[in-house]
Amino acid sequence: MKNKIIVSVKTEYLKEQSRMGEYVFTYHICIRNVGEQAAKLLSRKWLITDADGHKTEVQGSGVIGEQPLIQPQAEHQYSSFTVFKTPVGCMQGSYQMQAKDGTLFEVDVPMFTLAVQHILQ
Repeated sequence: MKNKIIVSVKTEYLKEQSRMGEYVFTYHICIRNVGEQAAKLLSRKWLITDADGHKTEVQGSGVIGEQPLIQPQAEHQYSSFTVFKTPVGCMQGSYQMQAKDGTLFEVDVPMFTLAVQHILQ
């Protein structure tokens, strides 16, 4: 288990920042290194899909302007946001990381839903 990264996500609808036809969501990411060596997050790739099926792909260096080095048994947390034209959407993606020994590896971020409160009940 040389390179083992666990990603968890919490989402929140930002009603105060939203307006008719624009739904603003924040997502809080926790990247936990449960492996045996430090790993640096080099880049990210997201596939963002709204309820109408419109897809947007976003990729870039690091996360929120950083390329954190995550030590074994440590974690890195950050928050970001996205805007949908629908009250429900989803995201999925991956991080490209580099282990301390130079090995490159991908970490999948499983699909998660962003939804206005109580809309899916």
